[in-house]
This record gives sequence, C-alpha cells and structure tokens, in this order.
Amino acid sequence: MKDPYKVLGVRRDASQAEIQKAYRELARKYHPDLNPNDKDAKKKFQEVQAAFEILNDPEKRELYDRYGSAFETMGRGGPSPGGTYTYTWTSGPEGFGGWEDIFEQFFGDRFGGGPGGLGDLFEQFRRSTGRAGGPTGTTTRTARGRDIETEISIPFTTAVQGGEYELRVRYDSGKTETIRVKIPPGIKEGKKLRLKGQGEPGFGGAPAGDLLITVHVEDHPCFQRRGNHLYIQVPVTLSEAAAGAKIDIPTPRGQVALRIPPGISSGQKLRLPGYGVPAHGDQPAGDLYAEIQIVLPKDLSQAELQMLRQIDQAHPQPHLRDHLRW
Repeated sequence: MKDPYKVLGVRRDASQAEIQKAYRELARKYHPDLNPNDKDAKKKFQEVQAAFEILNDPEKRELYDRYGSAFETMGRGGPSPGGTYTYTWTSGPEGFGGWEDIFEQFFGDRFGGGPGGLGDLFEQFRRSTGRAGGPTGTTTRTARGRDIETEISIPFTTAVQGGEYELRVRYDSGKTETIRVKIPPGIKEGKKLRLKGQGEPGFGGAPAGDLLITVHVEDHPCFQRRGNHLYIQVPVTLSEAAAGAKIDIPTPRGQVALRIPPGISSGQKLRLPGYGVPAHGDQPAGDLYAEIQIVLPKDLSQAELQMLRQIDQAHPQPHLRDHLRW
C-alpha cells in the first residue's frame, strides 16, 4: 500500500481543505475519461481515490497515522499482549458478547467481583449507554454511506443547452457502475450536482451516501459566455460591411439570418434577443451578440488600392482618431 500523503503530495499535517484541493487537482489530471490514451491514468486515478478515502476520513486518517499500512487491521481491535483478537459489535451465542467479552479479554478475572469491581463499572456503563440486555442481546451500529466526490468535463454546447453525461463510478467494494447524469441547461463552470443515494452504501440499513459531481465546462472555438449572454465574432467582407447584407450564423436554436446594416464598422455588435443561453428555472433566456469583424481581401492590386484611396478622399474623416489617449 502506498503512502496516501505521498500519493496526494501533501504534508502529514495538511488540513482537510489542502487534502481536498490536492485530490481535486489529481483526480482531474488522471481521470480516465480525460486521458483515454494514457494506460497508466486509470491506475494513478485509483491510487488517488484510495489515498483520499483514507485522509478525508478523520478516523481512518488517525488510524493510518498511528499504525501505518496495517491500520485496517488495527482499527478492528489489533493485537494485544496475549495474542491477536478481532472484535465484532454484535453479541450473541455465535460470537463475542460485545463490550463485555472485550472487557473480559483484557482484564480476565478482574472483570468479575462485587460492587466497585470492573464488572460493576461495566454494568453502570452498559446501563448508561442503553446496551443492557445480557449475553444474548445485540448491539447494532448504523451509519449513512460515505459521499463520493468526482469531477467531469462537458462540452460548451451541453452546458448551454443541457443533455446527458455517462460517468463511471468506482465504489470501495471494487464495483464499477456507469451512471447517466442529467445536465441541466445553463449550468455554469464549477457548479456541483448532487445525485441522492448514488454514493457508498449505508451500514446497518442506513441510507446510502450521495454522489457529488463538480462540473467543468470546455471552451468553444467560436462562442464565449458571460452570464446568460453569448458572444461570437462574425467576419464580413468589405462590400458586405459597406453595402449591407444578410448572412447566416449559428445559434443554440439553429441557423438564423443576420441582417448587416450598410456602413457597419469592425467591433460593432448586433444583438439577437433570446438567442443566448435558453431559459432555465427562473432565469430568462439570454441574448446573442454578434461582433462584426471586417476582413479585407489579400493581395489587392495597385488599381484596387488606388480606388480605396479615392473613396477615402471622397469621404474624409478628419476626427477619426481624436479620441485616442495615452
């Protein structure tokens, strides 16, 4: 078993926040879905998961700090001067009698006796904690299942429009399950999704934990998002900008015809109301802003350049750059 502190790259006195931060970074780095061509990524990811399961649980971490890689054995009772004992929490005719047998294992005859002895002390302890019931009674521990935290990376279009994502989850038992996650439209970078009951199973009939998913959104080659609004740069020709035109551009709602007004300049934005991030929850739909970028043709001839100069002379703009300041 590898040292969990070395696996996560943290000091032995690291805080829970530092441990969780290191885990998130490494889990994203080695996640098999993000490293399909790396054969070692899955193994490293599992090592990171195993290390986090120990250090994120205060009880397991304390046992590891005390006993090292043998902490799992020591946590169930561990060795004593008289031999090795494993204790269960259920008493009855088929096994140990619970706490009473544990006291007897360690104190022998001294456990019995009259008032004031260890047996009397144990009886008071048992009554005060509600564990009375004699050697045939049972003591059952229940515990809610542990939450599982993981991260996913989804396409920009899925974050805007919503969709589904298949996630593979590995449980402490070694079982791996594929879970289909529903992505709500309009989800933002860093948002957490909670899937109730999809975490580790509970103990003693207690409910299972939850699956907590941190969502990361990939960049888009053309669109940017600011709040619920979308932005795209739209190239147009010199003649389209000068004379005006009607061009097709993509949107989350499909292709739409964008009217370019005559005489438009580079950098001007045209607004398409309601064509941004779709409405979701109590949030209205955003808008789409098309920023015009005039693209001049390359390798203009001298005659064409002279024609452009004549146009500039016919339409002078003497104060074009007066607003520029240092």
